[in-house]
Amino acid sequence: MNSHAFSRLTISIVAFLLGFTTFAQAGPPLICHPIEIGQAKSLPWVEFNHRGRTDYVLKNLSRDTLAILDSHTPVLVRMETLRRATIYARHDPQVAKELITRLQERVANSDADRPDALAWFDVGYLAEAYKQWMGKGEPNPAAGLDGYSLVRKAISLRGSDPEMEFAAALITLTGLGDAHRDHLRKAIAGASNDPLLAQNLASSFNHQIISELLVTAPSERFQQ
Repeated sequence: MNSHAFSRLTISIVAFLLGFTTFAQAGPPLICHPIEIGQAKSLPWVEFNHRGRTDYVLKNLSRDTLAILDSHTPVLVRMETLRRATIYARHDPQVAKELITRLQERVANSDADRPDALAWFDVGYLAEAYKQWMGKGEPNPAAGLDGYSLVRKAISLRGSDPEMEFAAALITLTGLGDAHRDHLRKAIAGASNDPLLAQNLASSFNHQIISELLVTAPSERFQQ
């Protein structure tokens, strides 16, 4: 990516940082905002507000999700896969519980040998997605799990990973202002070498280019 193109990207990302509160008000960011993954394999597409019958066989959710996660999948694809998995899991509390239990088991198994940063990331991101999508009064098998802390541990194990930083920025969108900004800064820094991450950072929302949100998003929105 040349310097001129990256400068344009940076402007768009600044708007993204300022405008994401508008996005958050429209719905849970880990659920309502699809992650761009190119041609990578994920779970079958499902609309974020889908609550009715689905043709997808829910009993296969844990198996299908783990098959994707266990295949050296990039972080952005993991985020989109876990987003779709959460939407499906809401249809069946037992399926939802089975999936997060399986991901917790992966962490335990990896720690018995060598800690796996991606395993920690997966369970942390899914826990936060569950929290954002399971409604009040609905059983939430992630209750009591601090998914953000698990994602931070994944980052510490992984080292420099701008895509994980992007995930952490989405998780901390409505709180932890300093941490949120720090995650975004690191994601931006890595975007010049990660075209797909750059595409996600400069994505649109609600038929509006993120940069257009700059004029309607005062900086005070960052203050906690």
